[in-house]
Amino acid sequence: MSDLQRLLKESWTLVEEDQDKLAGYFYARIFLGRPEVRDLFPVTMDVQRARLLGAIVSAIQTVDDPERFDEYLRSLGRDHRKFQVVPEQYEVVGAALLEALRTFGRGDWTPEYDQAWRDAYDVIARKMLAGAEADTNPAFVHAEVVSHERRGRDIGIMRVRPLQHLEFRPGQYVSLECPKYQPRVWRTYSIANAPRADGTMDFHIRALGAGWVSGALVRRTLPGDMLRLAAPMGTMAVDRRSQRDIVLIAGGTGLAPIKAIIEELATFNRTRWVHVFYGARDRDDLYDLPDLQRLASVFPWLSLMPVCSHDSGWGGEEGLLSEVVRRYGPWQDHDFYLSGSPAMIRATLRALNELQVPSMRVKYDAFADY
Repeated sequence: MSDLQRLLKESWTLVEEDQDKLAGYFYARIFLGRPEVRDLFPVTMDVQRARLLGAIVSAIQTVDDPERFDEYLRSLGRDHRKFQVVPEQYEVVGAALLEALRTFGRGDWTPEYDQAWRDAYDVIARKMLAGAEADTNPAFVHAEVVSHERRGRDIGIMRVRPLQHLEFRPGQYVSLECPKYQPRVWRTYSIANAPRADGTMDFHIRALGAGWVSGALVRRTLPGDMLRLAAPMGTMAVDRRSQRDIVLIAGGTGLAPIKAIIEELATFNRTRWVHVFYGARDRDDLYDLPDLQRLASVFPWLSLMPVCSHDSGWGGEEGLLSEVVRRYGPWQDHDFYLSGSPAMIRATLRALNELQVPSMRVKYDAFADY
């Protein structure tokens, strides 16, 4: 661990318990200094505060992994183009962040911590700006909903057609805004298909409790409604140079990028076996099982293992995905792609580590709403 990473992590422990207050203070300082910036954000800021903290923690965790750190921040810069951020505003954000950290670090905050965060933020800002400047996609594109299908209790499958070309790779995700129902509130959703000639994109969305955007997208959105899509992000793309067999692990609507990867593999793969573990709480939540079964019947290299964690006697594998993966293998010579809830990702990573799968062969995007 470098001195910079040590100082960042040490100092973060001083403010971690007050992170909600810290985030609120941070935004208050920005809006006091630049009132015109307030219109870029949603009326209710609770979720936005959580995004800030997620971004900070992710940056801290990746600072000693140069490749991952670089790609994460460049992607973050590309994504923030949707807010119409200009370079001068990065200085305002940096000053507000340092003031918030000093305030909640109180008497334990040292000049060394201050300099570490100053240095880290300088790198963060430069890499985000570089990512934004290098992006050839528009900051966001308008897209029309062309079809919408409800599946199960709380899942919707939506197909949209961007009005401008939006280049992406299977496995990536985008930030999405629904101006009709929740203006200025963006949420991240994985693209559930490989690129098509007509440019359409599919999204698998679960309505999460009282979730403003997810609820509107599942229960209220209709064909003809307009959305906005920001620049594609994420690094969970298939390594075409690898000759290793592949394991795809999807929990719930985490199936979306996994399905996109399967579609891409269908265009070129002939020699790599592909094993799909598709998990849900119960059989009703295996919302796309028939189509996966169809794909498995078409492509001889594709095998499918559906799993239910809380549906005894349903007719297939039972247990958590991480537990079921342990029952098969060996897996040391496979490439892994994971998508699902944070808890599912953590449990599966632990299982793969215990099964001695090299971490460099495991890809996942634990994306948060920034």
